[in-house]
Amino acid sequence: MSQKGHKRRLRTSHKVLATVSALVLGGGGVVFVAQGAFAGQDSRTAPVTATIDCPDVGDKLRDVPDQAKGEVDKNLAQLDTQVADAYQKLSTGRAKGDALLGGLKDQRGKTISAIGDAIGKAGSRPAGLDGMSSCKLKQAAAADPADDPAAAAGAQGAAGQGAAAAAPQQAGGSQQAKGGPARSDFVAIGTVKPNVRTPAARANASKGSFAVNCGRNENGHFNPDNVIVAPGVSNGAHHMHDYVGNKTTDAFSTNNSLAASGTTCTNGDQSTYYWPVLRLRDGRAERDAKAPGGGQDANVGTILKPKQVTIEFKGNPTSKVTAMPRFLRIITGDAKSFTNGPGNANASWSCTGFENRQLKDKYPVCPKGSDVVRTFTFQSCWDGRNIDSANHRTHVAFAGKDGSCKAGFKAIPQLVQRIVYSVPPGARFAVDSFPEQLHKPVTDHGDFINVMSNGLMSNAVRCINDGRACR
Repeated sequence: MSQKGHKRRLRTSHKVLATVSALVLGGGGVVFVAQGAFAGQDSRTAPVTATIDCPDVGDKLRDVPDQAKGEVDKNLAQLDTQVADAYQKLSTGRAKGDALLGGLKDQRGKTISAIGDAIGKAGSRPAGLDGMSSCKLKQAAAADPADDPAAAAGAQGAAGQGAAAAAPQQAGGSQQAKGGPARSDFVAIGTVKPNVRTPAARANASKGSFAVNCGRNENGHFNPDNVIVAPGVSNGAHHMHDYVGNKTTDAFSTNNSLAASGTTCTNGDQSTYYWPVLRLRDGRAERDAKAPGGGQDANVGTILKPKQVTIEFKGNPTSKVTAMPRFLRIITGDAKSFTNGPGNANASWSCTGFENRQLKDKYPVCPKGSDVVRTFTFQSCWDGRNIDSANHRTHVAFAGKDGSCKAGFKAIPQLVQRIVYSVPPGARFAVDSFPEQLHKPVTDHGDFINVMSNGLMSNAVRCINDGRACR
């Protein structure tokens, strides 16, 4: 889907945003009323929310010496906390405009300088970091407390979905309306044209698959940590993660602790698979309503338990695949893509029965009898050397349009995670996110650490390369 909905801006200056009186919303941002259409809302006054847009320092790092990684990771996590705290002040009206951004710039400047110093002590100080301390206010369509569910139902019905697939209702009352995503973040799946294309298999293709059954997080393994991006930092994600596979994964996990852990996977796969939880924006107090990663970080509502979780490793249409190294880390998608832009975004939202239509920057409104589906298709090319990289991205890559890996990279089994949710008809829902990312669907992402034994990984590679479907 096009990212134009995120890039379009109203003709309202940052100065105006900083001075207009704010309407405090529970986790939904500071809402301003601006005249004119915004993100598809026609001929009416549209509410606009302000959030904080800061350069992503971590994404720019390319070489962090081993001896500096601990300090760099700690300071990168501190940058996220600074933004989250500033957003909270903005959303509650405790600080506005230039004063807020000025204070945040000072904080970030000191932390970014500490990152540069840590890297410089062990190697070459990276260039360009000092210019990344300034942030700005970003506009977006906000949840509108004045939305008329009946009118929304009529509009969606006219689009061919009928009343059962109407735009999300505000069943949770005013609290739900305030905290939920914008109406423009949803689209009826029936109005989306098929857009999934797969490259044709060549003679040397690896056509098999290897499926892993790890359950649906029946163990209730949740935390707001991210051991890949923020190791050793509690609440490093500022949103709640759902886990399957490895039973002990948290911020303080190490390769040794992961290798010693039990697993929910029936074949003994100790890998860790995790993603942000999906919540009904129903105004109800979940168990983490007052906790970090939950209500403290503007993630509210009932956590939805997946109806089905499918984990499958697939082949490559142009070549055989090679084994992943143990402890390889892969992140797909970008948790900050609303402010970072779509460069690393890889969200895929759809509905059962419509999975040839994938949405990148919209939530699907599914017709009656159809369930919401999130699909994470991970990078499937590896540099052949590293289990991770400074920005957690450059050691892996997506295949080209024809399915081939770029020079210097080799094909590995491609992880595809499919997560299905039964969402009540007309219910509003949202993915957990960093608070300043406003629960936008484009921020969806998945994380994976390969902890398969070498023997199990070898079995997977043989199945895939031999063209067999193994479980």
